[in-house]
Amino acid sequence: MSNTQPAPVASEHIELKARKVSFDWEDTPLHWVPDDPFTTHTINVLHLLLPAGERWFVHVYRQVLPYITDDRLRADVIGFIGQEAVHSQAHDDVLPHLRRLGLDPTPYTAQVDWFFEKLLGDRTLPPGRARRWWLMERVALIAAIEHYTAFLGNWVLNAEELDRVGADPVMLDLLRWHGAEEVEHRSVAFELFLHLDGSYRRRARTWATAFSALVFLWQRGVRFFMENDPTLLGAKPSVGQFVRKGRAGVLPSTPDMLRSIPRYLSRSYHPSQEGDTAQAVAYLAGSPGANGGR
Repeated sequence: MSNTQPAPVASEHIELKARKVSFDWEDTPLHWVPDDPFTTHTINVLHLLLPAGERWFVHVYRQVLPYITDDRLRADVIGFIGQEAVHSQAHDDVLPHLRRLGLDPTPYTAQVDWFFEKLLGDRTLPPGRARRWWLMERVALIAAIEHYTAFLGNWVLNAEELDRVGADPVMLDLLRWHGAEEVEHRSVAFELFLHLDGSYRRRARTWATAFSALVFLWQRGVRFFMENDPTLLGAKPSVGQFVRKGRAGVLPSTPDMLRSIPRYLSRSYHPSQEGDTAQAVAYLAGSPGANGGR
Protein backbone atom coordinates (compact mmCIF):
# COMPACT_ATOMS: atom_id res chain seq x y z
CA MET A 1 0.00 0.00 0.00
CA SER A 2 1.34 3.43 -0.96
CA ASN A 3 0.75 6.10 1.67
CA THR A 4 1.63 9.31 -0.11
CA GLN A 5 0.99 12.14 2.33
CA PRO A 6 0.59 15.42 0.44
CA ALA A 7 0.72 18.52 2.61
CA PRO A 8 -1.92 21.27 2.74
CA VAL A 9 -1.09 24.56 1.08
CA ALA A 10 -0.65 27.40 3.58
CA SER A 11 -2.97 25.57 5.94
CA GLU A 12 -5.90 27.59 7.28
CA HIS A 13 -7.49 25.17 9.72
CA ILE A 14 -10.72 26.46 11.23
CA GLU A 15 -13.29 24.93 13.53
CA LEU A 16 -16.17 23.46 11.54
CA LYS A 17 -19.71 24.02 12.75
CA ALA A 18 -23.19 23.37 11.46
CA ARG A 19 -25.11 26.57 10.79
CA LYS A 20 -28.85 27.01 11.15
CA VAL A 21 -30.22 28.19 7.82
CA SER A 22 -33.54 29.51 6.57
CA PHE A 23 -34.64 30.00 2.95
CA ASP A 24 -38.02 31.30 1.80
CA TRP A 25 -39.04 29.69 -1.51
CA GLU A 26 -42.36 31.51 -1.85
CA ASP A 27 -41.24 33.78 -4.71
CA THR A 28 -38.73 31.48 -6.42
CA PRO A 29 -39.95 30.66 -9.96
CA LEU A 30 -39.70 27.26 -11.61
CA HIS A 31 -37.05 28.57 -14.00
CA TRP A 32 -35.04 30.50 -11.45
CA VAL A 33 -32.41 31.29 -14.09
CA PRO A 34 -34.67 33.50 -16.27
CA ASP A 35 -35.55 32.07 -19.69
CA ASP A 36 -33.05 29.27 -19.21
CA PRO A 37 -34.67 25.97 -18.20
CA PHE A 38 -31.58 23.96 -19.15
CA THR A 39 -29.27 25.79 -16.74
CA THR A 40 -31.99 25.84 -14.07
CA HIS A 41 -32.55 22.10 -14.25
CA THR A 42 -28.87 21.19 -14.58
CA ILE A 43 -28.27 22.88 -11.24
CA ASN A 44 -31.59 21.64 -9.82
CA VAL A 45 -30.22 18.08 -9.98
CA LEU A 46 -28.32 19.01 -6.80
CA HIS A 47 -31.66 19.00 -4.96
CA LEU A 48 -32.20 15.41 -6.07
CA LEU A 49 -28.72 14.01 -5.46
CA LEU A 50 -27.60 15.79 -2.33
CA PRO A 51 -30.21 14.80 0.28
CA ALA A 52 -29.62 11.05 -0.19
CA GLY A 53 -25.90 11.45 -0.87
CA GLU A 54 -25.18 13.54 2.19
CA ARG A 55 -27.28 11.31 4.43
CA TRP A 56 -25.06 8.50 3.16
CA PHE A 57 -21.92 10.50 3.99
CA VAL A 58 -23.17 10.97 7.55
CA HIS A 59 -24.06 7.29 7.91
CA VAL A 60 -20.64 6.10 6.73
CA TYR A 61 -18.70 8.63 8.83
CA ARG A 62 -20.53 7.66 12.00
CA GLN A 63 -19.25 4.12 11.44
CA VAL A 64 -15.73 5.47 10.87
CA LEU A 65 -15.46 7.56 14.07
CA PRO A 66 -14.14 4.67 16.24
CA TYR A 67 -11.20 4.20 13.84
CA ILE A 68 -9.95 7.81 14.08
CA THR A 69 -6.95 8.20 16.38
CA ASP A 70 -6.17 11.88 15.69
CA ASP A 71 -8.19 14.21 17.97
CA ARG A 72 -8.19 17.19 15.61
CA LEU A 73 -9.30 15.07 12.68
CA ARG A 74 -12.04 13.52 14.81
CA ALA A 75 -13.31 17.02 15.65
CA ASP A 76 -13.20 17.95 11.96
CA VAL A 77 -15.17 14.83 11.00
CA ILE A 78 -17.81 15.59 13.65
CA GLY A 79 -18.09 19.14 12.28
CA PHE A 80 -18.31 17.74 8.75
CA ILE A 81 -21.12 15.39 9.80
CA GLY A 82 -23.06 18.32 11.25
CA GLN A 83 -22.67 20.45 8.13
CA GLU A 84 -23.61 17.63 5.77
CA ALA A 85 -26.75 16.83 7.75
CA VAL A 86 -27.89 20.46 7.40
CA HIS A 87 -27.04 20.47 3.66
CA SER A 88 -29.19 17.40 3.13
CA GLN A 89 -32.19 18.98 4.87
CA ALA A 90 -31.81 22.35 3.13
CA HIS A 91 -31.91 20.79 -0.35
CA ASP A 92 -34.69 18.42 0.67
CA ASP A 93 -36.76 21.49 1.59
CA VAL A 94 -36.70 22.66 -2.05
CA LEU A 95 -38.54 19.56 -3.28
CA PRO A 96 -42.03 20.46 -1.95
CA HIS A 97 -41.68 23.83 -3.71
CA LEU A 98 -40.92 22.06 -7.00
CA ARG A 99 -44.01 19.90 -6.50
CA ARG A 100 -46.15 23.02 -5.96
CA LEU A 101 -44.84 24.31 -9.29
CA GLY A 102 -45.92 21.09 -11.02
CA LEU A 103 -42.65 19.18 -11.13
CA ASP A 104 -42.70 16.10 -8.90
CA PRO A 105 -39.16 14.68 -8.51
CA THR A 106 -40.25 11.53 -6.61
CA PRO A 107 -39.63 8.99 -9.44
CA TYR A 108 -36.03 10.17 -9.75
CA THR A 109 -35.29 10.60 -6.04
CA ALA A 110 -36.45 7.01 -5.50
CA GLN A 111 -33.69 5.85 -7.86
CA VAL A 112 -31.10 8.01 -6.08
CA ASP A 113 -32.20 6.67 -2.70
CA TRP A 114 -31.73 3.12 -4.00
CA PHE A 115 -28.25 3.96 -5.29
CA PHE A 116 -26.98 5.29 -1.96
CA GLU A 117 -28.98 3.15 0.47
CA LYS A 118 -28.81 -0.19 -1.32
CA LEU A 119 -25.94 -0.22 -3.82
CA LEU A 120 -23.58 1.75 -1.56
CA GLY A 121 -25.22 0.85 1.73
CA ASP A 122 -24.15 -1.51 4.49
CA ARG A 123 -23.59 -5.13 3.49
CA THR A 124 -23.82 -8.32 5.48
CA LEU A 125 -20.12 -9.09 5.68
CA PRO A 126 -18.13 -11.08 8.23
CA PRO A 127 -16.17 -9.02 10.78
CA GLY A 128 -12.58 -8.36 9.90
CA ARG A 129 -10.94 -7.74 6.55
CA ALA A 130 -14.03 -7.86 4.32
CA ARG A 131 -16.06 -5.47 6.47
CA ARG A 132 -13.16 -3.02 6.79
CA TRP A 133 -12.50 -3.22 3.02
CA TRP A 134 -16.06 -2.12 2.24
CA LEU A 135 -15.87 0.69 4.79
CA MET A 136 -12.57 1.95 3.32
CA GLU A 137 -13.99 1.79 -0.21
CA ARG A 138 -16.80 4.08 0.85
CA VAL A 139 -14.45 6.44 2.70
CA ALA A 140 -12.39 6.74 -0.50
CA LEU A 141 -15.53 7.28 -2.60
CA ILE A 142 -16.58 10.15 -0.34
CA ALA A 143 -13.14 11.73 -0.69
CA ALA A 144 -13.47 11.60 -4.48
CA ILE A 145 -17.00 13.04 -4.43
CA GLU A 146 -15.90 15.81 -2.06
CA HIS A 147 -13.26 16.83 -4.61
CA TYR A 148 -16.11 17.67 -6.97
CA THR A 149 -18.33 19.31 -4.36
CA ALA A 150 -15.37 21.59 -3.49
CA PHE A 151 -14.85 22.29 -7.20
CA LEU A 152 -18.53 23.16 -7.61
CA GLY A 153 -18.56 25.19 -4.40
CA ASN A 154 -15.64 27.26 -5.59
CA TRP A 155 -17.30 27.70 -8.99
CA VAL A 156 -20.65 28.92 -7.66
CA LEU A 157 -18.99 31.36 -5.26
CA ASN A 158 -17.39 33.00 -8.29
CA ALA A 159 -20.18 32.53 -10.87
CA GLU A 160 -20.88 36.23 -11.37
CA GLU A 161 -22.70 35.53 -14.64
CA LEU A 162 -25.59 34.00 -12.67
CA ASP A 163 -26.05 37.36 -10.93
CA ARG A 164 -25.80 39.24 -14.22
CA VAL A 165 -28.56 37.19 -15.87
CA GLY A 166 -30.87 37.74 -12.88
CA ALA A 167 -30.89 34.32 -11.21
CA ASP A 168 -33.20 34.08 -8.20
CA PRO A 169 -31.31 35.50 -5.18
CA VAL A 170 -32.72 32.98 -2.69
CA MET A 171 -31.61 30.01 -4.81
CA LEU A 172 -28.22 31.62 -5.34
CA ASP A 173 -27.86 32.10 -1.59
CA LEU A 174 -28.68 28.44 -0.93
CA LEU A 175 -26.13 27.33 -3.52
CA ARG A 176 -23.45 29.72 -2.34
CA TRP A 177 -23.99 28.98 1.36
CA HIS A 178 -23.63 25.30 0.56
CA GLY A 179 -20.71 25.93 -1.78
CA ALA A 180 -18.93 28.01 0.85
CA GLU A 181 -19.24 25.23 3.43
CA GLU A 182 -17.95 22.72 0.86
CA VAL A 183 -14.87 24.90 0.39
CA GLU A 184 -14.61 25.39 4.15
CA HIS A 185 -14.50 21.63 4.88
CA ARG A 186 -12.91 20.55 1.58
CA SER A 187 -9.91 18.85 3.19
CA VAL A 188 -11.72 16.69 5.75
CA ALA A 189 -12.77 13.73 3.59
CA PHE A 190 -9.39 13.46 1.90
CA GLU A 191 -7.44 13.74 5.15
CA LEU A 192 -9.69 11.10 6.70
CA PHE A 193 -8.96 8.80 3.77
CA LEU A 194 -5.20 9.37 4.21
CA HIS A 195 -5.49 8.76 7.95
CA LEU A 196 -7.32 5.44 7.56
CA ASP A 197 -5.85 4.06 4.36
CA GLY A 198 -4.14 6.36 1.86
CA SER A 199 -3.67 3.78 -0.90
CA TYR A 200 -3.10 5.59 -4.20
CA ARG A 201 -4.49 2.61 -6.07
CA ARG A 202 -7.73 2.84 -4.09
CA ARG A 203 -7.85 6.62 -4.58
CA ALA A 204 -7.60 6.27 -8.38
CA ARG A 205 -10.05 3.37 -8.57
CA THR A 206 -12.72 5.02 -6.44
CA TRP A 207 -12.27 8.31 -8.32
CA ALA A 208 -13.19 6.50 -11.54
CA THR A 209 -16.24 4.97 -9.84
CA ALA A 210 -17.36 8.27 -8.30
CA PHE A 211 -16.85 10.27 -11.51
CA SER A 212 -18.74 7.73 -13.64
CA ALA A 213 -21.62 7.56 -11.15
CA LEU A 214 -21.91 11.35 -10.88
CA VAL A 215 -21.97 11.81 -14.66
CA PHE A 216 -24.55 9.04 -15.06
CA LEU A 217 -26.83 10.27 -12.29
CA TRP A 218 -26.52 13.93 -13.27
CA GLN A 219 -27.41 13.43 -16.94
CA ARG A 220 -30.37 11.25 -15.92
CA GLY A 221 -31.51 13.96 -13.52
CA VAL A 222 -31.31 16.73 -16.14
CA ARG A 223 -33.19 14.58 -18.62
CA PHE A 224 -35.85 13.80 -16.01
CA PHE A 225 -36.39 17.48 -15.21
CA MET A 226 -36.50 18.60 -18.84
CA GLU A 227 -38.90 15.85 -19.87
CA ASN A 228 -41.25 16.42 -16.92
CA ASP A 229 -41.19 20.22 -16.75
CA PRO A 230 -44.87 21.18 -17.21
CA THR A 231 -43.90 24.30 -19.19
CA LEU A 232 -41.79 22.40 -21.74
CA LEU A 233 -42.85 19.96 -24.42
CA GLY A 234 -40.52 17.05 -23.71
CA ALA A 235 -37.35 19.07 -24.28
CA LYS A 236 -34.18 17.01 -24.73
CA PRO A 237 -30.96 18.17 -23.06
CA SER A 238 -27.63 17.67 -24.81
CA VAL A 239 -23.91 17.72 -24.08
CA GLY A 240 -23.61 20.60 -26.54
CA GLN A 241 -25.95 22.71 -24.41
CA PHE A 242 -23.83 22.02 -21.33
CA VAL A 243 -20.64 23.05 -23.14
CA ARG A 244 -22.24 26.27 -24.45
CA LYS A 245 -23.65 27.22 -21.04
CA GLY A 246 -20.22 26.60 -19.53
CA ARG A 247 -18.69 28.98 -22.05
CA ALA A 248 -21.35 31.54 -21.12
CA GLY A 249 -20.42 31.24 -17.43
CA VAL A 250 -23.78 30.09 -16.06
CA LEU A 251 -22.52 26.50 -15.63
CA PRO A 252 -19.02 25.17 -14.89
CA SER A 253 -16.90 25.13 -18.03
CA THR A 254 -16.06 21.76 -19.54
CA PRO A 255 -12.30 22.51 -19.75
CA ASP A 256 -12.23 23.47 -16.05
CA MET A 257 -14.00 20.26 -15.11
CA LEU A 258 -11.60 18.16 -17.19
CA ARG A 259 -8.59 19.92 -15.65
CA SER A 260 -9.87 18.97 -12.20
CA ILE A 261 -9.30 15.28 -12.97
CA PRO A 262 -5.47 15.23 -13.11
CA ARG A 263 -5.38 17.47 -10.04
CA TYR A 264 -7.13 14.83 -7.94
CA LEU A 265 -5.09 12.01 -9.44
CA SER A 266 -1.78 13.77 -8.83
CA ARG A 267 0.23 12.20 -6.01
CA SER A 268 0.89 15.71 -4.66
CA TYR A 269 -2.84 16.60 -4.52
CA HIS A 270 -4.33 18.17 -1.43
CA PRO A 271 -7.84 19.72 -1.32
CA SER A 272 -6.51 22.98 0.12
CA GLN A 273 -5.41 23.64 -3.47
CA GLU A 274 -9.12 24.05 -4.36
CA GLY A 275 -10.88 27.30 -3.52
CA ASP A 276 -10.21 29.97 -0.91
CA THR A 277 -11.13 29.52 2.75
CA ALA A 278 -11.16 33.27 3.40
CA GLN A 279 -13.66 33.81 0.58
CA ALA A 280 -15.88 31.00 1.89
CA VAL A 281 -15.86 32.30 5.46
CA ALA A 282 -16.58 35.85 4.27
CA TYR A 283 -19.59 34.64 2.27
CA LEU A 284 -20.92 32.66 5.19
CA ALA A 285 -20.69 35.71 7.43
CA GLY A 286 -22.93 37.66 5.06
CA SER A 287 -25.26 34.97 3.73
CA PRO A 288 -28.92 35.86 4.43
CA GLY A 289 -29.91 32.20 4.65
CA ALA A 290 -27.08 31.34 7.05
CA ASN A 291 -27.91 34.31 9.23
CA GLY A 292 -31.53 33.67 10.07
CA GLY A 293 -32.92 34.49 6.64
CA ARG A 294 -32.40 38.22 7.06
